[in-house]
Amino acid sequence: MAIWFSGVPLDVLNERGAQCVNGNLGIELLETGDDYLKGRMPVDARTRQPAGVLHGGASVLFAETLASWAAAHVVDPAQFHCVGQEINANHIRAVAEGWVYGVAKPVHIGRSSQVWEVRISNEAGKLVCISRVTMAVLAAPNRYY
Repeated sequence: MAIWFSGVPLDVLNERGAQCVNGNLGIELLETGDDYLKGRMPVDARTRQPAGVLHGGASVLFAETLASWAAAHVVDPAQFHCVGQEINANHIRAVAEGWVYGVAKPVHIGRSSQVWEVRISNEAGKLVCISRVTMAVLAAPNRYY
């Protein structure tokens, strides 16, 4: 059974993100399943640290982007707005080039909070970063649209 309130319009969300940090870093939403949202981010000059590998902060930003969009689409947007409340990340493996792929899955979807796990992997499918994102669910209309 799908968790989404009324689907996840990937084309609309990618267009919405094009003129903000998501687009500036090359983040794209790729697909949804019954209980996940998947995206990708390039490892290039925009997302590398001075040592030449993916910046941990870029991974955290990518994780929060996926969790935020996912959280916003499991609630009724006419009644609720979701915002990031806490995030943590463990950086497992360095990536110097190519793409990283993130998958956000819910750990808990409650009335006032949600917890999402985001696993970021390299092109070979090896874990790069694992993050947990806590979202607050506010009793106010969605402000993303």
